[in-house]
Amino acid sequence: MYRPWQLIKKTLIVFEFEVRKLRHDPLEVFVRLIQPILWLVIFGSIFNRYRIIDTGNMSYISYLTPGVMAQSLLFTSIFYGIAITWDKDSGILAKLMVTPTSRGSIMIGKALSASVRVLLQSIVIVLIALLLGVTFVIGVVNVIGIIIVIMLASTCFASLSIVFASFLRKRERFMGVIQLITMPLFFASNALYPIELMPKPLQYVTWFNPLYYVVDSLRALLITNELGSVLFHIGVLLLITILFVFAGIWGLKRLLD
Repeated sequence: MYRPWQLIKKTLIVFEFEVRKLRHDPLEVFVRLIQPILWLVIFGSIFNRYRIIDTGNMSYISYLTPGVMAQSLLFTSIFYGIAITWDKDSGILAKLMVTPTSRGSIMIGKALSASVRVLLQSIVIVLIALLLGVTFVIGVVNVIGIIIVIMLASTCFASLSIVFASFLRKRERFMGVIQLITMPLFFASNALYPIELMPKPLQYVTWFNPLYYVVDSLRALLITNELGSVLFHIGVLLLITILFVFAGIWGLKRLLD
């Protein structure tokens, strides 16, 4: 039992080190909120008023809120690879690597820290949605489920970004390629509209999109309280996250070579 506990302890140390950075630059969390808030307040309000997209008995702004949370999660986590390349260029990563801390602890600790930023942003998004008239489901199970989904998804996309950073290496190149990835992930999910409104081939693609499972879980936990498929979606997210974490550990090794 010694090695697993050592892994957890060192992961938490790296996690705490990354979270401490927020105290030095708390503005970063709120700057990243500008785009999601614009989506919710402008796009959501207009589409809600004119009922442009059919969302059944649910108001469009209620339908959109979990999608905006997922968008904030995706955009915050997927750009985490930039922080890794910055740590590499500044020598911080090399200093971490010469300590007894394993690559796994470094990778998981850094990826998990993305979830803290996302949780803070999600709280702000929920507060704004409340002001816009959205009604949320409140319950212990729901809150725990939301935290689990956010932590898994943030770790998943942060790990994926580290893999891309290991190949692209340059921050400018990373930014360009990640933009090409994030938009298809976002638009080929159920964040903005039900998948039934998509062309048939795109509906099949959606099943392989991790963001679909994030949005569907958040919508069930926050809005509809229809929890029947949530455990399955969390299970799928867990499997994808484990795969991406191992890929991220490999990517971290490649980045340092």
